[in-house]
Amino acid sequence: MVRMTKMPLNLTSMELPALVSDWWDEINESTKWQDGIFYTLCAAYALVSSVALIQLVRIELRVPEYGWTTQKVFHLMNFIVNGVRAIVFGFHRQVFVLYPKVLTYMLLDLPGLLFFSTYTLLVLFWAEIYHQARSLPTDKLRIFYVSINAVIYFIQVCVWVYLWIDDNSVVDFIGKLFIAVVSFIAALGFLLYGGRLFFMLRRFPIESKGRRKKLHEVGSVTAICFTCFLIRCFVVVLSAFDADASLDVLDHPVLNLIYYTLVEILPSSLVLYILRKLPPKRVSAQYHPIR
Repeated sequence: MVRMTKMPLNLTSMELPALVSDWWDEINESTKWQDGIFYTLCAAYALVSSVALIQLVRIELRVPEYGWTTQKVFHLMNFIVNGVRAIVFGFHRQVFVLYPKVLTYMLLDLPGLLFFSTYTLLVLFWAEIYHQARSLPTDKLRIFYVSINAVIYFIQVCVWVYLWIDDNSVVDFIGKLFIAVVSFIAALGFLLYGGRLFFMLRRFPIESKGRRKKLHEVGSVTAICFTCFLIRCFVVVLSAFDADASLDVLDHPVLNLIYYTLVEILPSSLVLYILRKLPPKRVSAQYHPIR
């Protein structure tokens, strides 16, 4: 009987990390893989943008008499954010080689800031509900939301202007840390007001199907958005310290696919699905349906 040796298995186990590394490098350096991955991102963002637009149109047709409610603005901004992302990744070969490099940063970072503004609208909405339920003043919440966003955009524009004048690695590092801090603030906002509203709803008796749905909606959206902003914070900090984790280059398509799927495409899709319910139709005061 011939005894089987374990040597080939041992060699295979030792060579596995090298094979994975070669596979990773081969994909990242392949023009076909780059185009395929970035066009996939383009198609995914375009799909999410279309869903947001369709939902906006459905809401407008259902309640045309109301103005720009938070729900309508949320879907409009989702349409814009995902549409801009689709265009950027659709023209990825031009975007990633722009000169000066700050133009690439602007096209990649601006939708991220808009994503922050879009989803913190939910935090504002929940904060208003929570304050009203607690008989607390709500008049300063919108001012606070606008002020925070204005400060964030102002600081980011200052970073871009400085990088335009002087492409300084230190300022680039500070800019990435700033994005990480913004993401962390958003995660805390969801944890604070999403958590408060969730536990407040739990204290009420869950006697109706609508109440259970609202509890599930708040809890699910809070968990999804908190997780996606926390992942964004971690990855941006990692990219600030490790050039191999950079998202601003053409030859990291796999990393871009994983990152944008986890922090924008998947969360947006899930939140749009969870918030798909249309507002009830307004019944005229002169019309009373027969029951």
